[in-house]
Amino acid sequence: MLPAEREQFIITFLKTNKKATIHDLALEFNVHEATIRRDLNKLEQYNQIKRTHGGVVLNDSEVWDELNFDDRETSYYDEKVAIGLKAAEFVENGDTLFIDSGSTTIHFARALTQKSNLTIITNDIHIASILKSTANQIIVTGGILYQDNYLLNGMITNETLKLFNPSKLFLATPAIDLEKGITHFNDTLASTKIQMVKQAKAVYVLTDSSKFDKVALYNVCSSDTIDVLITDQTNKNIDWQAYDNHFKHLITVHAEAHPE
Repeated sequence: MLPAEREQFIITFLKTNKKATIHDLALEFNVHEATIRRDLNKLEQYNQIKRTHGGVVLNDSEVWDELNFDDRETSYYDEKVAIGLKAAEFVENGDTLFIDSGSTTIHFARALTQKSNLTIITNDIHIASILKSTANQIIVTGGILYQDNYLLNGMITNETLKLFNPSKLFLATPAIDLEKGITHFNDTLASTKIQMVKQAKAVYVLTDSSKFDKVALYNVCSSDTIDVLITDQTNKNIDWQAYDNHFKHLITVHAEAHPE
């Protein structure tokens, strides 16, 4: 069976069974799991499926869950590196920043390592560890550490965020939509993002293009709250002109191949 045929059969299988594991699909099509992983990577690139903690499901416009951090970081990797580098261009000497936890904002943090005289508040211990040896003041919010991720969240986090009024927020999101703006599938995680938006003077959203035309249950902020939206144009299913018209300042980056 040709790869293109198998990919179509995977879509059909998911329409019938709603979800599957890599092991399920390897047995169904009598191929190695490595072959299925390659098929799924291609289907994910074209935004037709999405990975979950339980395996894989068909993609749709509603977001219910997301992968753990380590898996998310490898998805759209080159795009996230480019987004992080572009976002760092908006950081000026003496800025005070909120950096939200995320697989894209982690690359933004890496792009800040040569900058100095910043005050950075984050709810991500991985981001804090990347920046700990730089010539900047790093403040970690505290809170509950989420399993399989590096983020801190909950009441302690939200109360700490209220102490600050940063000049800029660099926000991550699993879902962005023209009508609904930024949304999230988890009410506790959404509440922290809402508090960050409320405290910051300017809001920068950093997200790869697979998150576009997606809506989750809980509202975070409307599109007119976002001052700058930085993304890539890898996802060809998006009406980019509509987003450009709708948001105050949309910046799209070109992902360079990342060296091994």
